[in-house]
Order: sequence, then C-alpha cells, then structure tokens
Amino acid sequence: MRIASVLTSIAVAGFIATGAATAATTAAATTAPATTTTAPVAAPAKKAKTTVMTPEKTAISKQCSALADAQKLHGKAREKFRADCKKNGGKAT
Repeated sequence: MRIASVLTSIAVAGFIATGAATAATTAAATTAPATTTTAPVAAPAKKAKTTVMTPEKTAISKQCSALADAQKLHGKAREKFRADCKKNGGKAT
C-alpha cells in the first residue's frame, strides 16, 4: 500500500512538471511579432431562419397527422403524404 502511494505521488509530480515545462516552451514559441497588422474583419453572423407556426398551420398539420395515422402510414410514405396534405390545406388527395 505504501509503495502504491509513493508511485502515485511521483506520477502526479511528473505530470505537473511536464505541464509546467510545456507551458513555458509554448508561451515562448507563440509570442506576437514586433510589427502590428490589422486583423481581418469577420463577416456578420447570418440569422437562422425560423418559422413561426400559426394556429391555422398547426391545425392543418394536426389534421394531416390524424389522416396519416388513420391510414397507418410510416416512414417516407407518411412524410410524403403529410407534405402533400399540408400543401392541399389539410385535405387528403
């Protein structure tokens, strides 16, 4: 038990020493040059397109889901049916 705790202490000390040595060499290697340059201007962030569901559209979507459930559609067939149904205002084709 005592040997295990000594070995653990040595390992921890080694990790700490390695981290300090790496940080010292990395900081020296990444210093900025003496000349100053202008940073490139970043493009403005694009807004995410958000769709607001109106109560009208929500009712149509629910109606189409109910019709798809009644026909026991699943997967791609259900997706296609619902898309066509919503285009027709909630009525099956």
